[in-house]
Amino acid sequence: MEDEKLQQELEETAYEEPEVEGTDAGEETAAEASVEEAAEEQGDRTEEFAEDGPGEKKSFFKRKEKKDKKDEKIEDLTDRLKRQMAEFDNFRKRTEKEKASMYEIGAKSVIEKILPVIDNFERGLAAVPEEQKEDSFVVGMDKIYKQILATLDEIGVKPIEAVGQEFDPNFHNAVMHVEDETLGENTVAEEFQKGYIYRETVVRHSMVKVAN
Repeated sequence: MEDEKLQQELEETAYEEPEVEGTDAGEETAAEASVEEAAEEQGDRTEEFAEDGPGEKKSFFKRKEKKDKKDEKIEDLTDRLKRQMAEFDNFRKRTEKEKASMYEIGAKSVIEKILPVIDNFERGLAAVPEEQKEDSFVVGMDKIYKQILATLDEIGVKPIEAVGQEFDPNFHNAVMHVEDETLGENTVAEEFQKGYIYRETVVRHSMVKVAN
């Protein structure tokens, strides 16, 4: 009997749960509950991302693609504007050059028509006898002649220097040749018709006689 009673006490002792203080067990239970709640919340977020994520990504890429196309269009329009501005600037410069060229051609044409009038003034005044040079008519003609020369000078028309200068085919047109020891080599000895330049451009070459 005693052996059976002792064996029964030993079995009860073996199956007895260990004693745990109330405070520690409560904290462990609360911690486990927090971990489980966090895991559940994280799972919900993962599921939500799994449900909504692909749509949001697709929308993001669509916005980015739309923005890229918009930037490309802006760059294209900017490039077109720059090209048009450059073309317009070239057109403006070309037009100004053509206008200047047309003005030069027109002015040169008018000057060429005026030069024979000046030649006639010079011939007429040169033919006046010495005793008549003080007549009012001759003095008036001389003043008109000088006024024309002054006006031409103001717009850039100037006579070409010839007599005593070295012959220059760019400005002189030699029609005669003479041997003259008093003059240097290749020197203009006489001018038959006066030449003129307009803004560095020859309107009419001087017709001259060249010595030696």
